[in-house]
Amino acid sequence: MAIGPLSGKVAVITGGNSGIGAATAHALAAHGMAVVLSARRHDRLATVADSIRAKGGRVHTFACDVAAPNASLHLLDEAERSFGGVDVVFANAGYGMERAHHVTTDADFRRMFEVNFFASVDLFSQTARRWIARKQRGHLLMTSSCVAKFTLPYFGAYAATKASQAMMCRAMRFELEPYGIEVSSVHPVSTITDFFTESAARSGIPMHGKKIPSHTPKIFVQHPEQVARAIVRCLQKPSSEVWTSRTVRLAAGVITAFPWIFDRACRREAARSRRHLGEKAAHEF
Repeated sequence: MAIGPLSGKVAVITGGNSGIGAATAHALAAHGMAVVLSARRHDRLATVADSIRAKGGRVHTFACDVAAPNASLHLLDEAERSFGGVDVVFANAGYGMERAHHVTTDADFRRMFEVNFFASVDLFSQTARRWIARKQRGHLLMTSSCVAKFTLPYFGAYAATKASQAMMCRAMRFELEPYGIEVSSVHPVSTITDFFTESAARSGIPMHGKKIPSHTPKIFVQHPEQVARAIVRCLQKPSSEVWTSRTVRLAAGVITAFPWIFDRACRREAARSRRHLGEKAAHEF
């Protein structure tokens, strides 16, 4: 049995059926934490849960759409019934789409904000209210992205949700600090998960079996386990932001200070995306 500061605690993870969520669940379970995994697909949740149990971990699954009414309340209630309480909440559910914003429907844009931003913030707020009422300490983490600090052509909607997440985490960190509640935003770079294949499917783009777009530099590619290890370190020694690439973090700072430096790269990326997406995706709904 794992012995350490995390052992015996309970974590809730949304988007826990694959990628960063699943990797983090495995990492936390290995440190002795019980994990409650949530996602829409029960079958994929069950696969992750079986893998954790096979290693001696404690896990419970709860299938739901995080953007559904009262989903946060139901998830927290389920976690408390299963393990008696919650100490860590990792709002990780989200998705992306590669599409020019002027050809993105209002429904698609709002749905992405509902899942990526509003559902995550609601989970944070509902958890914080419970912890404050019980005078309980805890840690709230949310998967943002490196593109919270700079955007890319055709990923404007996704980047907007990620930037909103990062700003809300920053504000809530200071709002909840007096109650002993830590708040952290997580900023991965391109991670080898189902994110890009699912994003490509929504955008009608062929990936040819690849997990990461072929034009992505290798220096900006990582495995979900790398993100999971960074999250564990943050739980052990809390910080406001979790970055998994020092190079990208430094680049984000430079781009923020001198946006014109990034403009040339953005124009090249926009031209590549237009060729990749095709004229229909660029000009029609």
